[in-house]
Amino acid sequence: MEEIKNKKAVIIIAFRDFRDPEYFIPRDILERAGVEIKTASNQKGIAIGAEGGEADVDLLVSEIDVADFDAVVFVGGPGCLSSLDNEDSYKVIKKAITENKILASICISPLILAKAGALEGKKATVWSSALDKKPIKILEEKGALYQDAPVVVDGSVITANGPGAAREFGQATVKALTGAE
Repeated sequence: MEEIKNKKAVIIIAFRDFRDPEYFIPRDILERAGVEIKTASNQKGIAIGAEGGEADVDLLVSEIDVADFDAVVFVGGPGCLSSLDNEDSYKVIKKAITENKILASICISPLILAKAGALEGKKATVWSSALDKKPIKILEEKGALYQDAPVVVDGSVITANGPGAAREFGQATVKALTGAE
């Protein structure tokens, strides 16, 4: 994979219970490609993943200046919706869309993009299970064209359905960064 120079991404995680592989795997792939990473959350300090992984939080979601980044990446996990499904995230998402940034989202976090209006008319995927199809319903209610696939790329929006897709999700984000501009 080619090295990317002068590209920056912000990865947004829940302060408690983000999904570890969805953060660490794409972060590693992006860093190895030469992308500078900042981590944002709903609190400052050391964020703890659902599996015990630790991540230093560089800034609050409310402090993100979208103009400083080429990509905005949302990570899922059990703490995702309670921590990140709010106005601060919606503002970042809307700004990312208007500034034509890459907007990537994995697991349950595409619901936040959908609620912010970012998936209207876009192909997207989201985490769901045989017992819980509600995330798909929410995506469709918000105008997304649900695709049953691990990773879906529609223009500058990348969505993935969970930790099993973390590597492909990271690679799709790198590809989008190299293809951008």
